[in-house]
Amino acid sequence: MRTPLLSIPFLHRHTTTCLLASLTLCTTVGCSTILDNLPGIYRIDIQQGNIVDQAMVDQLRPHMSKRQVLFIMGSPMLKEPFSEKRWDYLYYNKASGKDLEQKKLYLFFENDQVVGIQGDFKPGSGAASKPAPELTVNVPKRDLERTLWEKLTGIFDYDDEELDKKAAAARTSTDNIFKKSK
Repeated sequence: MRTPLLSIPFLHRHTTTCLLASLTLCTTVGCSTILDNLPGIYRIDIQQGNIVDQAMVDQLRPHMSKRQVLFIMGSPMLKEPFSEKRWDYLYYNKASGKDLEQKKLYLFFENDQVVGIQGDFKPGSGAASKPAPELTVNVPKRDLERTLWEKLTGIFDYDDEELDKKAAAARTSTDNIFKKSK
C-alpha cells in the first residue's frame, strides 16, 4: 500500500513552510509597489538638510570670512570636528511620487577664509550682491489731534481743570489728616 506524498510529515511541513514563505514574500512586495502607485494617496514631501540654491552660491566669493559665509548660507550640516577646514551643506528632498533629489556643496577654508567650492553648484561670476525685491508699503495717516493720554482721560470724561481740582482737594485732605495726627 502506497502512502500519498502529502501524508509524509517531513514533506508536508517543508512544503507548507515554503508556500507560507513565498506567500508572505509576494504580499509584502506586491503591497509596497501597489501602495506606492495608488492614485489619491497623499504622501508628504520629506526635506532634510540645508536648503541651498544657486542664488546663495552665486554670492560666495574667494577669501570670504566664515562669518560672511554663515550669513549667506546658514550653519553647515557637517563640519570637520578637528580642523574645521571643510563645511558640508547637504540637502535631500523626497517629493511624493518622485525620485530622491540630493544636492551637495562643500566649502573649503584656510585661515578662516574660503579657498574652494565643490559640489552640485558652480559659483557665479556676476556681482556678489543679491538684488532685493522692491517693496512699497502704504502707511496710513495717524490721528495726531489728541495724544494717548488725552484719549485715555477722554474715556473717563476728565478735563485738565477737573483733574487739577481733584488733585488739589486730595492734597489738602491728606495735609489735614497729617496735621490732625500731630
